[in-house]
Amino acid sequence: MRKDLVYALTRMLQSICLLAVGAAALAGEPVTPSAKQPELRPAVPGAVRLQLRARVELFKGSGQWNEVTVEEEFPLAQTALLLCDVWNDHYCKSAVRRLGVMVPTMNRLTQVARSKGIQIVHAPSNFMDFYTGTPYRLRAQLAPRAPLPKLLDMPDPPLPVDSSDGGCDDVPQCVYDGRSYVREHVGIEIAGFDAISDDGQEVYSLFQQLGIKNMLILGVHTNMCVIGRSFGIKQMTRAGVRVVLVRDLTDTMYNPRKPPLVSHDEGTRLVVEHIEKYWCPTVTSEELFKKLQ
Repeated sequence: MRKDLVYALTRMLQSICLLAVGAAALAGEPVTPSAKQPELRPAVPGAVRLQLRARVELFKGSGQWNEVTVEEEFPLAQTALLLCDVWNDHYCKSAVRRLGVMVPTMNRLTQVARSKGIQIVHAPSNFMDFYTGTPYRLRAQLAPRAPLPKLLDMPDPPLPVDSSDGGCDDVPQCVYDGRSYVREHVGIEIAGFDAISDDGQEVYSLFQQLGIKNMLILGVHTNMCVIGRSFGIKQMTRAGVRVVLVRDLTDTMYNPRKPPLVSHDEGTRLVVEHIEKYWCPTVTSEELFKKLQ
């Protein structure tokens, strides 16, 4: 049988299984979890050297920041890729369109990283019921609890964009319906030794179990979930995890009609620069593909 046909059939069967489990959970049918944690990803040898971008204030207090590029090594066995809130839908339709453009690249990068032995973590917040009983969910749920270390005390300046109106840039703004999304985007494959969690304690515990010290993060939205979730940039950085944002596979919730009155894309760029100044370096998907393939 042709390889492409086998792959297509495998994806279809996987989707059917996840839909069945999710439907059962949402309907309130009991799904008995396994008492044993599913098999874990084996540690693989090797490392990847990545060109990372950050920003430094050479003359402290000057407000003048310089872009710097640093090459850093990441052992594959000690690295994870986390997909933050790549939901199947969103109340803001412009956000849905922008995510839809990124999803194929997100999925391809996830596949390449998985094939090299990098741990994949899917984090579609608030919708764990959809994955109840799956090995992906249990892999995170049943990781031995590891206490969080004392969190680092780090400066936390305000973000450079005002999203107090929710950030939807549609005209008129979309109204939150509370029902438009229930799972991760169907364009993202979940396979192999992947894990599913929306809980920072679970994610950190799994990382400790696997010896993971580095976390690449992509997804949405940069100024909200990506930076602020319990598994996001701020919390994991404060917990001592070396975090890197994939800066071209993220998007903000920012309405250009709010300060600083710039375009949506410029707002995203400003948030990425803020993260590079105060929280973590960034990398591009192009750099990851080049070094992983």
